[in-house]
Amino acid sequence: MTTGATVWLTGLPSAGKTTIAYALAERLRAAGRTVEVLDGDEIREFLSAGLGFSREDRHTNVQRIGFVAELLASHGVLVLVPVIAPYADSREAVRKRHQQQGTGYVEVHVATPVEVCSVRDVKGLYAKQAAGELTGLTGVDDPYEAPQDPDLRIETEGRTVEESAAVVHALLVERGLTI
Repeated sequence: MTTGATVWLTGLPSAGKTTIAYALAERLRAAGRTVEVLDGDEIREFLSAGLGFSREDRHTNVQRIGFVAELLASHGVLVLVPVIAPYADSREAVRKRHQQQGTGYVEVHVATPVEVCSVRDVKGLYAKQAAGELTGLTGVDDPYEAPQDPDLRIETEGRTVEESAAVVHALLVERGLTI
């Protein structure tokens, strides 16, 4: 059986997490790997519908995603999780669950400065926040606890999506999680 693992891509809104995850998934599938992307927006809509954005609700959302990711990974799937997951203790709980189950886990910090994210503003969140239409935006008026010691930190500014996906892929090859 192929070894599964979870690759958790954390970072600010519009950092490039999901874009990198889908580019990496395409690359891995082309090499014959079974891959699932657990997109944070889709999870919020289907698995975590009804949760808000309080610290407790965000923690619950991350734990739900972590549970599903570990379950899939334990069955040989390479699971890519592009989710903000703003709190270090929530991410650490997911890592510990994987360790307890003997399932691989890799944390990737997509380290894009908030100024760059606000220019990208894929969903218009930064514009809404600036206009006073939105509060609780991670990294602006709600905390984002950047990983202190991620397995990989990617600076996306000045790097293409393909280059970022290649860096993650290289780490997975190095760790024996894919070819």
